[in-house]
Amino acid sequence: MPTIELATATIEYETFGPEDSPHPPVVFVHGVVVDGRMWTDAAQSLADAGFRCYAPTFTLGAHHIPWGPDADRTPSGAARLIREFVGAMGLTSPTLVGCDTGGALCQFALDQDPDFAGRVVFTNCDAFEQFPPQPYPVVFALLTRPGLTKRLVGLLHRSTALRHSIAGFGLLVTDPDPELSASILDPLRSDERIRDDLAAFLRAIDSSELAAITPRLSKVAVPVSVVWGTADRAFRPKLGRRLASVFADATFTEVPRSRTFVAMDRPQAVVDAVVEISARQVPRRP
Repeated sequence: MPTIELATATIEYETFGPEDSPHPPVVFVHGVVVDGRMWTDAAQSLADAGFRCYAPTFTLGAHHIPWGPDADRTPSGAARLIREFVGAMGLTSPTLVGCDTGGALCQFALDQDPDFAGRVVFTNCDAFEQFPPQPYPVVFALLTRPGLTKRLVGLLHRSTALRHSIAGFGLLVTDPDPELSASILDPLRSDERIRDDLAAFLRAIDSSELAAITPRLSKVAVPVSVVWGTADRAFRPKLGRRLASVFADATFTEVPRSRTFVAMDRPQAVVDAVVEISARQVPRRP
């Protein structure tokens, strides 16, 4: 997989679709302990429709190249990585697609620079004071202890049933893929530096930060689409509607029978949202 050296980290990424696409480029942003492969089905469908898509694996616990203790291992630092990636790849007015913790990071990034994205698609994600929502505060607290993380991840890796239960990926996706879910855990299982990166990031999460940031996004003038799985036990549709209400130009779409990872449960819903929003006009910058 190709890598790109950014100012504050080196990350892996995949690309899909033609380099000379007439459509705005699409950049996907995943959440904690997930990698860019969660977007593969949606990205491939968009590529088949002529879109150029980028699926980076950010430094959130499923990465292979350590972020390191000298980095800003906070939500703000991770959001900066998104902006660095867009700049380093030379992308103009990309469509940003965020999920789960990645949706929160997109909000941090937009707060840092409201103009760096041309359009935004949010699927089920943190917003306002729900950062993270239940039951994740307990899960994240456990993962801030690298030694305990190694034992927990080892247990999940050995047991597909446990890994796919509501204590694992079963809370996030309706029908997890066993090979994918096991391989996502490999970096945490095998590398103490990755466990340390994740612990540092999770310790830095402060719900009051996002509670202040989300309302400020009313200054974001670009089109926004909020696409929300209604079978999610953590990120309820009420939160998605509340997020959509912040923006001046936003739509809200419910996706039945989908949990948090809409791009895996119902990838066509994400594809449709990207295609639709790509046709909407971006306001002229002064």
